[in-house]
Amino acid sequence: MSTPLPRFPKRQEPSDEPVLMELTAPSEAPQLRADAARNRARLLEAAAHLVEEHGVAKLTMDAVAAAASVGKGTVFRRFGDRTGLLMALLDHTEQRFQTDFISGPPPLGPGASPVERLHAFGCRALRQASEQLDLYLAAEPEASRRFGSAPYRVRFMHVCMLLRQADPTTDIELVAQTLMGYLEPALLHHLTRQRGMSIERLEAGWHDLVERSTR
Repeated sequence: MSTPLPRFPKRQEPSDEPVLMELTAPSEAPQLRADAARNRARLLEAAAHLVEEHGVAKLTMDAVAAAASVGKGTVFRRFGDRTGLLMALLDHTEQRFQTDFISGPPPLGPGASPVERLHAFGCRALRQASEQLDLYLAAEPEASRRFGSAPYRVRFMHVCMLLRQADPTTDIELVAQTLMGYLEPALLHHLTRQRGMSIERLEAGWHDLVERSTR
């Protein structure tokens, strides 16, 4: 079973979610937004508990609604579909990762060379995905949405930036997509669970790929 998810903070205000315009008096609006944020946190807590107890495969919108004592429509309105719910469960982990590679300490964050940062980026991504592999696999969007999802775009742009700093003459987009492909959860599943490879071997492979890509 996957590593337990971090507990979700009880946010009083939504951070960066789009909020529908509400036709209420100004004094009422903040309370409505706070209620929506608390309801979202409660749904995610219920979902995280279900994953820890029964695994990702048993997580359904019906089960989350029942665990949170709300109607199923509330869960759909908040997350759209099961993929949206699963991606929201990964949101805390992904935000921590993004903060670390954008502004954290080196070698993952600024202060190291772009190649050193690429090495650290891949190893962190591999470790993170391996710890929550079932959840990452279940949250994979369909093919038409996979490369347009917000987490993928942020990671991809970061890899492009580092490659451009390391060697601006290379075909940045294609090399970045090649590197990103190595970190795909489906490939990680195949190599670790079906081929029996260790995460250390995959990290060594990442180091070799980065060296060849930036040579």
